[in-house]
Amino acid sequence: MTAARGPARPVAPTRLRRTWSATLRRILPPESRDARLLGVLALAMFTLIIIWPEMAPLSMLVLPMLLGSLVIGPRQLPWFIVFMLLLVVIAISRQDDIEFPAVLEVLVLFVAGFIILMTSFRRTRLGVGGTQGESMLVDLRDRIQRQGGIPDLPDGWHLEWALRSAGGTPFAGDFIVTVRTDDRLDVVVVDVSGKGEGAGTRALLLSGAFGGLLGALPPDEFLTAANDFLLRQNWDEGFATAVHLSVNVRTGEFAVRTAGHPPAAQRGAGSGRWVVHSTDGPALGLIDGTDFPCKRGTLRRGDAIMLYTDGLVETPSRDIVLGIDRMLGQAEQLLRGQFEGGAKRMIDALGSPHDDRALLLLHRV
Repeated sequence: MTAARGPARPVAPTRLRRTWSATLRRILPPESRDARLLGVLALAMFTLIIIWPEMAPLSMLVLPMLLGSLVIGPRQLPWFIVFMLLLVVIAISRQDDIEFPAVLEVLVLFVAGFIILMTSFRRTRLGVGGTQGESMLVDLRDRIQRQGGIPDLPDGWHLEWALRSAGGTPFAGDFIVTVRTDDRLDVVVVDVSGKGEGAGTRALLLSGAFGGLLGALPPDEFLTAANDFLLRQNWDEGFATAVHLSVNVRTGEFAVRTAGHPPAAQRGAGSGRWVVHSTDGPALGLIDGTDFPCKRGTLRRGDAIMLYTDGLVETPSRDIVLGIDRMLGQAEQLLRGQFEGGAKRMIDALGSPHDDRALLLLHRV
């Protein structure tokens, strides 16, 4: 016996709903949700302006435009601004008596729309709009600073660093990378050509590359590999200076190499004096197939070594040698008997606020 089947369900409405939904997704993708919400807000304001023109000024339409410049993506933003300016034209055409203040309001709205459109065209190169681009830059800046995070060190070692950028901007051409592998601690202080935001973009790339090279290569190969990396970039301002320190945290033996960078300075606990370890190596990204001489030594109990950038010791009116002498004189005063917080004290006392500057201090207690 065959059971009787019920009446067939109509499929046409279901297919129609699916087709309509797919069409809406193509026209208004999910990422345009903010544009739709602001469009509803703009229509509500437009309605108030038409119904109660004496209570709702035309200039209130600038609010959805400003909010759109913050949250709408660069692909939808130009169309949203065109939509808003069209509402402005319709609203002004519905007014019977157009006075001079109303003309000024329309002019201001069109100028604001033009400025937002120009900003949108610039953001199209990045592919994200509003606060998303700013969040990406902040995240990249934080990643640079994490490259210089203090690794876990055995008892008896103290490491700290301080960084200041030109003009107080969060982006700088100076950066620090630290890596510890077993008994070996590697640190590199880098000064990218340029200042502030101009050098910050190149520092973003180099910090990640140098962090990978520093932990993967032997100490005597790091600067050579970093030099080859910069040469492959073909930048107009494609050079950087660096000082690389590799320390055995078990024995205190160290090797320091520089690439066009100010020399490292070591303080001996017995004499209390600072000694400069000069090594002649060319800046990174200028000469292919170059060598970087090495200076070796030992950090004993109470000794300290300091790495820094030229922003602390060089000015247009002062030679770098005199600047190093002045810095070491300040170090004898500011670091006498107290190394904790010494990097911050040194960088606050030296250098110009118009130049990037960084300092790293390693002390064997």
